[in-house]
Amino acid sequence: MILKLRYKLWIEKDGEKVFGDGPLDILHRVERTGSLRQAAAEINMSYSQAWNLMKDLEKRLGFNLLIRKVGGEKGGGSEVTEEARELMMKFKMFHKKADQNLHFLYKKIFREE
Repeated sequence: MILKLRYKLWIEKDGEKVFGDGPLDILHRVERTGSLRQAAAEINMSYSQAWNLMKDLEKRLGFNLLIRKVGGEKGGGSEVTEEARELMMKFKMFHKKADQNLHFLYKKIFREE
């Protein structure tokens, strides 16, 4: 029998989830595509669901994650805010360090018997 460590990390504020792998993925896709609609489509999420998720997270976090551009010649779009970029960077750094430490502990406790 081979055991494997599995875990999920997210950040909460006042008992409510405010950031994790899902929002991080969506924001990366918005950065790449310039569109929340396109980012949502890539992960088979409806635009309204993605829009509501971003609005809920922004309300809980207390800052905007996206700058929304309405209509125009090329249509609308979205851009990731500086605050969101900083949160993304910190979360990725935290996730990497947590992963290293959890795997170290896992090996120490479960493999050294």
